[in-house]
Amino acid sequence: MASIRRRLRRLLGKEDVLAISRRYFISNGFDGTLTSIGVIVGAVLSGIPDGLTVIKIGLGAAVGLGTSAVWSVWEIERAETRAQIERIERAMLVDLDDTRVQREQTGARLLHATLSGLGPIIGVIVPLTPFAFEGTLLTMEMAAVIAVLLGIGVLGTFGAYMGSISGQRWYVAAARMGLAGLVVALINLFLPG
Repeated sequence: MASIRRRLRRLLGKEDVLAISRRYFISNGFDGTLTSIGVIVGAVLSGIPDGLTVIKIGLGAAVGLGTSAVWSVWEIERAETRAQIERIERAMLVDLDDTRVQREQTGARLLHATLSGLGPIIGVIVPLTPFAFEGTLLTMEMAAVIAVLLGIGVLGTFGAYMGSISGQRWYVAAARMGLAGLVVALINLFLPG
């Protein structure tokens, strides 16, 4: 267990590894949040009668997006790291199987895939939470409005974080990202049906 913690600490200390994981987390979290907003507005407008059904539909989207994020990143990073290791092996004329380099590449791939999958799951689940209170504290419409606002808040948080690490004004980056959620909600409002 101590060796796993050491390896994880070493991975988290590498800015290039963190940068890639951040990109996957934010990008897939952005997709998950926008999908959640679209599902929520579409479900309410199409007459879904209760919050539990909206949650079930949203969780189905979370499973699909989360699985896609983990699986695709695992395979992408597997191919990329394998190619990188082969280039190093050719240049050094050495086999890197079962070496620190190979283990760190595998650890980075696992970290990337994990954060890639967490992004959309968080992005879907947070906006769905008001529907757990539908029928007791909230109407469907109230839950939908709060859900869209939560989604915009999640997007704004992603934007603020990215703005802060890139030296931009965090509130401008937050507003730009949050605007996407509002656009998705508005587009869904005007869709036929």
